[in-house]
Amino acid sequence: MAQFVDWDLAAATAGALGKSGPRVSYAEATEVVGELRRLTDEAAGHVAEYTGLRSQVTHPPVRVVDRRDWAATNIAGLREVINPLVDRLSGDKQPGALTEAIGSRLTGVQAGTVLAYLSGRVLGQYEVFSADPGQLLLVAPNIVEVERKLGADPRDFRLWVCLHEVTHRTQFTAVPWMRAYFLGEVQAFVDASQGGEHLLERLRRGIGTLSDAIKDPESRASVLDIVQTPAQRAVLDRLTALMTLLEGHAEFVMDGVGPEVIPSVERIRAGFNRRREAGNPLEKAIRRLLGVEVKMRQYAEGRKFVHGVVERVGMAGFNRIFSSPLTLPRLEELGDPDAWVARVHGPAGPLPAAG
Repeated sequence: MAQFVDWDLAAATAGALGKSGPRVSYAEATEVVGELRRLTDEAAGHVAEYTGLRSQVTHPPVRVVDRRDWAATNIAGLREVINPLVDRLSGDKQPGALTEAIGSRLTGVQAGTVLAYLSGRVLGQYEVFSADPGQLLLVAPNIVEVERKLGADPRDFRLWVCLHEVTHRTQFTAVPWMRAYFLGEVQAFVDASQGGEHLLERLRRGIGTLSDAIKDPESRASVLDIVQTPAQRAVLDRLTALMTLLEGHAEFVMDGVGPEVIPSVERIRAGFNRRREAGNPLEKAIRRLLGVEVKMRQYAEGRKFVHGVVERVGMAGFNRIFSSPLTLPRLEELGDPDAWVARVHGPAGPLPAAG
């Protein structure tokens, strides 16, 4: 089997390079973990009531993790996805032992470097690669660190984060086909490449680009270099539309539920938006290379699209978006909610309620 990444070395590198968390006592850490678990359950009730979406599959309880555990979980998920793809793309061709050892170790260090950086930034994640239907992760040290920097009320900030992440869990568990569709698009991206070995080399270069940018913020390379064919761009457009929808929907739910249950939500939102927009030159370079700048636009564009659709057809009408992959918005519809409503509901939209 071709070894694309030395995953053990990636995990060790992420653990060694990851930042230490904020200083907390054992009692404080225990309290944070317990409250995040309680607030996840509370958020689930608010999200279900507001959206009308309810889980159709059994999912595991939330995992409250530290930075090292977050990186290890993501490495396990990436291993589940990437290893089979590498085997299929490489076929029967096996690189020489020295080439494989050097290449996989280098990529392992690079991947670990990227994950170490991300492990100090992400607040939560619905991780879908390693298990079906996925698992909700909350990164306690990062949540505590950000709430302290913002001067936010801890309970309010933690519930605010939980609302966002629980909405993502709901999207994948209330819509049972969502995970398979997402993974299928990842597979389609690989299938659309021009030659397996060429794509593997591009993937390796993309990981190296991200790793180099952490050390050199002046780098102008882009991970989009791995996109090489029109067919891949078509897949990327569909993935971009999906992620914009999911992020915008989570932001819309946060903003809809927040004022009712989080007294200081306006202050939290303002402070968090400033945090998103700020950053030193290194952070800005990494955000650009990782696509975080694009993701920041996705939050705004997706939220505006969801708001526009709900305004026109109501929440139940919006939820038609989750009926099948065919009712997901197309990339060009994200800026034109009327176009999606006309395509899915018909030109007249849904009939008004009687009464």
